[in-house]
Amino acid sequence: MNTPEIDRIFELSHQGEPWVAVRECGWVEGGSLRLPLLGLHIGSTDPSAPTLGLFGGVHGLEQVGSHVVLSALEAIVARLKWDRELQRQLERARIVSMPVINPIGFALRTRSNANGVDLMRNAPVDAEGAVTPLVGGQRIGSWLPWYRGPEGAPMQAESQAFMDFVESEMFSSSFSIALDVHSGFGTNDRLWYPYARQRGGYEREAECLRMAERLREFEPHHVYIVEPQAKQYTTHGDLWDFAFLQHRSKYGDSGSLFLPWTLEIGSWLWVKKNPVQLFSKLGAFNPVKPHRHARAMRRHGRLIEFMWALLLSGPQTVCSGKG
Repeated sequence: MNTPEIDRIFELSHQGEPWVAVRECGWVEGGSLRLPLLGLHIGSTDPSAPTLGLFGGVHGLEQVGSHVVLSALEAIVARLKWDRELQRQLERARIVSMPVINPIGFALRTRSNANGVDLMRNAPVDAEGAVTPLVGGQRIGSWLPWYRGPEGAPMQAESQAFMDFVESEMFSSSFSIALDVHSGFGTNDRLWYPYARQRGGYEREAECLRMAERLREFEPHHVYIVEPQAKQYTTHGDLWDFAFLQHRSKYGDSGSLFLPWTLEIGSWLWVKKNPVQLFSKLGAFNPVKPHRHARAMRRHGRLIEFMWALLLSGPQTVCSGKG
């Protein structure tokens, strides 16, 4: 039996024909559960086409991230029935997505996967210098949170499926932007760009800062704090650090621009407004009140609209001082 979120992915592929294709990226098991790892592709099949990647559900407790992604995709699919301009846009660009990267964690309501591994600490990349104890990733054991997995072992099935999907769907694009949606840190919504592994030295920081300028022009009253993730803490094993380094190694200065972002929704504000939700397993990470859930879908849907508009305008919008 699938989770409701996986059922929503299959419904998207059904409702979005012929624009939407679902891709089976593997299967994972945990106890009596066996669930698919699913990817979606909407629009152009040209490998070099501009590409927006939407990702969620790396941590099974942070379900609002998957809901933001699925809500945005459902709105896009609904518009495709009548929006001819969107149809034309998707003839020359594409949207790809893995809305639920950790389906076993979703089903079991755990941060980690079935093996107790935190997928966002699982990539084969080590931080420079000391990291925050435990939070930065640990190999003491899976009985503690933020477990990286055994040293020298292959990446977990979910992590490898994620990497294979990003490489096959995004790396060959002339211009690609990825947004991975999380929750559980602070009272403010933050847009993080790499690195998580070190402070400073990110080769695409200038482009990210120009992208922040464009966001202010697109939505002057936006709520996001835009910063490198390492400003808050550094970690081992970040999947997006690894993806960026892999892209850089493969494409170098070829002109292919790959900009990964993490949206960290400030869920502590929901807890501050409704402390009783701390007594539920998902309460520290998700909006329990329906009106707050709906507000999150609206707010971050607007961010995805911005990223799509920027992508269609081309890399020159962030690679120079001119629009």
